[in-house]
Amino acid sequence: MTELDGRPVDPAELQVLALTNYGHFTTVRVEDGRVRGLALHLERLTADCRALFGTEPDLDRVRAYVRRVLPGAGTVNVRVTLFDPALDLGTIGGPAHPRVLVTTRPAGPLAAGPVRVRTVPYVRDLPQVKGVGLYGALRHRREALLAGFDDVLFTDPAGRLTEGGTWNLGLVRDGRVVWPRGEILVGTTMRLLQRADEGWSAEDVRSADGFEAAFATNAAVGVRVVSAVDGRPLAGEHPVVERLRAAYRELPGEPV
Repeated sequence: MTELDGRPVDPAELQVLALTNYGHFTTVRVEDGRVRGLALHLERLTADCRALFGTEPDLDRVRAYVRRVLPGAGTVNVRVTLFDPALDLGTIGGPAHPRVLVTTRPAGPLAAGPVRVRTVPYVRDLPQVKGVGLYGALRHRREALLAGFDDVLFTDPAGRLTEGGTWNLGLVRDGRVVWPRGEILVGTTMRLLQRADEGWSAEDVRSADGFEAAFATNAAVGVRVVSAVDGRPLAGEHPVVERLRAAYRELPGEPV
């Protein structure tokens, strides 16, 4: 389902999103009307809207638009995108009046199977904003898939591991979680796991050497095992990863 400001969208209204691709979004996993970390997702929408458009969204309206597209029960992924159809290549410097596009897609299982990733040097434009401009990340993901990997993991100019194309990376050493430092998008699931798991640290990480396990995390998949980085195998299962997965599943979520 696709709606713009709470009504069926005219395809012509999406043209600027495809051609200019200026905006931001957040994706939530809705289970029976509840979202883990909903307040964090709304906080992200507010901060990113301020950064890209110099204004703030009406969060009550955003929640109402999301409720409109939800099924009566079950699980669905909902993406909320803010963009202004009036801002194109020629008018990008004009006043902004962002609109709210809400789309849904089926939700897969939490913690799908393990992924094998390869590293590539890449830093997203304005990493702290969840922008709609995904060309660079998707190009690198496509090349990794064509090379026989399952996904891609980025490194920064200093050679540090940072983030995946659509997920945060966590690693395990001596029974504790280490989150890579760097210019990344701090995801809502990452923040929820940091709240639920004491004793984590943030470090400069340049390889998977010395770590027992690794995992990818975002709202759609929860906690997913990373079983290899650049061919270097890691644990397919690990007690710390299982503990994080269980902690995430047990979060009650907030009603939309």
